[in-house]
Parts: sequence; C-alpha cells; structure tokens
Amino acid sequence: MPHVTDSHLRAFVDAAHRIGTHQLLLCSSGNLSWRINDQTLLISQTGSWLPYLTKDQICIANMLDGVVLNNVKPSMDSGFHFGVLRERKDMNVVLHFQSLYATTLACMPDPPRNFNVVNEVPVYIGPIAMLDYICPGSPEIGRMVTDAMRRHNLVVLRNHGQVVVGRDFDEVIQRALFFELACGIIMRSNNQATRLSDEQVREMEKYMQK
Repeated sequence: MPHVTDSHLRAFVDAAHRIGTHQLLLCSSGNLSWRINDQTLLISQTGSWLPYLTKDQICIANMLDGVVLNNVKPSMDSGFHFGVLRERKDMNVVLHFQSLYATTLACMPDPPRNFNVVNEVPVYIGPIAMLDYICPGSPEIGRMVTDAMRRHNLVVLRNHGQVVVGRDFDEVIQRALFFELACGIIMRSNNQATRLSDEQVREMEKYMQK
C-alpha cells in the first residue's frame, strides 16, 4: 500500500464537500479524483455522494495500471479519470460535475459553442470541447474524454454533464464555477449575451501574463 496519509484523505473529503456546497452536482451525479504522486490516485467510490463523502468511500488505486489497493470500488467513470491524468502531467485533479445551467445547455438540441461571455472563461478555462452523448461508464467515454482533454481543460458531455481538470482542488472548483456562471448568463439572456471578440480575449491574456 502506498503512503496515503490521513491528511490526504481529509483534504479529498473537504474538497468533495466544497463541491457540494457550491451546488456543482446532486447526490451521486458526479465524481472526483486526485493524483497525490506519480503512482497513486484517489478517486471517489462508485455511487457515493460527494457532498457527504466519507474517508472510507475513497478508492486508493495504482496510477499506472488502475489496480485498486484498498478494496473500494472506484467511480464507474474511472476510465477517463485515469486516462486524463496519465496524459495531462500538468494537472492533478479531475472533476465530473452536473451544475444546473451548464447541464441544461448540454441537453439542448443546438447548444452554444462559444462561452466567452465573461473574461473568466477564456482566461481561466480556455477553449471548451463538446462531445456528443456517450454512455456513462463505457470504454468509449473513457477514450473520448481522455482524447479531448489532451487539448482542453473542460469538456461538455451532451445530455450528461461536464468534466474539468486542474492543478489542485481550488483550480478545478474555480473553473467549474466560472463555467457555470457563463452558462447562467447565456441561459438568462436567451443566448443573446454578447461574446468577447478574439481581439478582446488576446488583450486580456496579454495583461494576465504580466
């Protein structure tokens, strides 16, 4: 068993509860993972409710081969959690969430593709990928999300939800909340909200780099 401390488990639980506090998901609708070192992944148990997650509902697994090390069954979406974190060495956390406005847009027949209604989207998230509906828990969703996440930090799953990555829990939550903010603006404006131009986005990125 790798050296997973009680501090690691408490940090994971605290993050899961924060995600619930921000209403990024309901009941068992989402899942969370965290790479704590090159060999070890923590991932929420299948069917667990992140807002009320306990330490004994955290699966400890081998990052390289996916072998479970503590007899806790990982989320049914573990395929893309492992896949994304193996591909994205710059990221350590994956969150699958289903916030209200973002998921509503994901269920529309012709969802918007441009979410740049506020600077926070292009600056903190970047381009958004969108995938057609794929059966949850299937090998296909694992492959498709992993592939999309090679070039994006957030993926919209049609009629399902969203997947976001970050270097730590704060960044994942921030990206999810900024995306939900943008989707709320789009919904409330009946998709009439003005989008930032490419020039405006480049200008903001220039100042952020300073």
